[in-house]
Amino acid sequence: QVQLVESGGGLVQPGGSLRLSCAASGSTFGIDYMAWYRQAPGKLRALVAGMTISGHINYSDSMKGRVTISRDKDKNTVYLEMNNLKPEDTAVYYCYVTRIGRPYWGQGTQVTVSS
Repeated sequence: QVQLVESGGGLVQPGGSLRLSCAASGSTFGIDYMAWYRQAPGKLRALVAGMTISGHINYSDSMKGRVTISRDKDKNTVYLEMNNLKPEDTAVYYCYVTRIGRPYWGQGTQVTVSS
C-alpha cells in the first residue's frame, strides 16, 4: 500500500504562484509513475503533469509553460510548481502514483484562484 498526502493548496490571486507537495509513504519502493491531476466543479478529473521514474515528463496543454513537476527521491515527495495562475485553474488537485501497475490517489488539495 502507498499513502499519499498533498499539501500546499490555498487561495491565491490571479497571476500568483503556488507549490503543491505530495509525500508518499508505505510501500514506496517500486513506484514507477507520479502525476498531478485536477478536477474543477462539474468537470472530469484531468492530467496536469506526469513524470516517469526514469524522468520522462509530460504536461497538459492547459498548463504547459506555467507548471513544473519535480520530485525529491530521498523524501519520496513529488512537487507541482504553478505560476501565473488563472481563475480557471481553480480546482482540487490530486496526487497520483502507480506502483507495479496499481494506482493510488491522494485525498486532494483545493486551489482557488480569485481576487
